[in-house]
Amino acid sequence: MKIRQVVANNRKGQLELTIRSGQMYPMPYAKLNPRPSAKNRFCDVYVDKELGNEAVTYVLKSGAEGSVHIDHVLEYNQDPDHLAELLSHKLTSEALKRIEKSGLSRRELARRLRTSLPQLYRLLDPTNTRKSLTQQIALLHVLDCEVNLVVTPKRAA
Repeated sequence: MKIRQVVANNRKGQLELTIRSGQMYPMPYAKLNPRPSAKNRFCDVYVDKELGNEAVTYVLKSGAEGSVHIDHVLEYNQDPDHLAELLSHKLTSEALKRIEKSGLSRRELARRLRTSLPQLYRLLDPTNTRKSLTQQIALLHVLDCEVNLVVTPKRAA
């Protein structure tokens, strides 16, 4: 996810990152390291092109420099899409580990899932965010795993 713009809002004590879609995400100064203060303000804040426009870099009056990645900001803001992608990534990583232990060939997995090899490879691609939870659970089931979904209320901060 690329960052389009960053604004340091001293009144609210937060960086405001805007992504390409126009969505704005706040990141409190208190969560930054090094942390800016009234005596050590920002000299420069910019979207870092060297980090693929996926991070913001800032320089403080003291000369200290820090960066914050968009993933950290999305996690702090508990962005639902980002959290769903993290869950999908965890399931894919677990499936890849189980495949190595199972000794089953990719062709056999595809046959048991009643799908094609290219579709299986898309399902096993950790960067593919368009796969369904149903597909991932079916894959884990074929790998002799039991998947239980546990829903719990969030703990108060």
